[in-house]
Amino acid sequence: MKKHTLITGEPFSFEAGGRLDSLTLVYHTSDRAYTPGEKVIWICHALTGNSDPEDWWPQMVGKGCLIDPAKYYVVCAGMLCSPYGSSGPSSINPATGKPWYLDFPETTVRDIVRANILVRKHLGIEHIDMMLGPSIGGFQTLEWCIMEPDIIDSAIFLATATRVSPYLTAFNESQRMALLADPTFKAAESLEGGRDGLACARTIALISYRTYDGYNATQWEEDPDTLFADRAGSYQRYQGLKLVRRFDAYSYWYLTRSLDSQNVGRGRGGVEAALSRIKARCAVISIDSDVLFPPKHGKETVAALKWASYYEISSIYGHDGFLIEHDQLTAILAPLMP
Repeated sequence: MKKHTLITGEPFSFEAGGRLDSLTLVYHTSDRAYTPGEKVIWICHALTGNSDPEDWWPQMVGKGCLIDPAKYYVVCAGMLCSPYGSSGPSSINPATGKPWYLDFPETTVRDIVRANILVRKHLGIEHIDMMLGPSIGGFQTLEWCIMEPDIIDSAIFLATATRVSPYLTAFNESQRMALLADPTFKAAESLEGGRDGLACARTIALISYRTYDGYNATQWEEDPDTLFADRAGSYQRYQGLKLVRRFDAYSYWYLTRSLDSQNVGRGRGGVEAALSRIKARCAVISIDSDVLFPPKHGKETVAALKWASYYEISSIYGHDGFLIEHDQLTAILAPLMP
């Protein structure tokens, strides 16, 4: 897929207050110009993903995969506040010549979707045959189906929810507390700030993404006589360092706050009233071991939608099952493809 950058050149106001004179938006598309009338699949990426789904979802997106950019016109726009080029706390504040850090406007899921709509309009796309997104990508997909009900033909809500739960917010706040415990984060003197806090925050998140059975399947000590168990601890440290090498703490702070903004019913008369605006054919996919977005919520979402089908993936890997259970996901999506 091909990377593009759009500079809007027009003011953008944020839902929680604040305004930018212009946005920079990074996005990927199939490696050709869009031809009106061809089938479009729009992917909304997850929390620490980027606008190149072939990078973070290679078993699902790519040549010969179910979502083949040669067969469909595939688009994925980078989220606001992500550190991969779109406007956010790590981008440059023109007033200071330095990164925004914690002075960037607080950003909601609705802001992210409104920015993505600017990309859609720039590309001249008036009809999206299928939109799908996992986790916060599912938040975006839900919001977008409500904002532009006549644009989207079918939608896949994967491991996601109509409203952030107190349980998810608690995990998000614990991660932000880890960032705040790192004095270099609060100093905001460099994008290297908060690295130790970010590593810790990532390990907190990872526990919420996985399960007891998932850890036990992979992290037992090789030596049964080990004095102090450390294999799982080493894995946590590795995963924290892995994120630090590609992400910054300020973007992570803002994105976890975006998660906490999710409520499709806000200002729309409640969740059910908001969902009633959706015209797309919908499918909700839950993961049986997902503690962040349990099947119970997925089934409730289906019950509130006018036209929706429900599917469930079986996995010992919890929320991260959408990145691991490719065969099950492919079997579910294949009959739904445009």
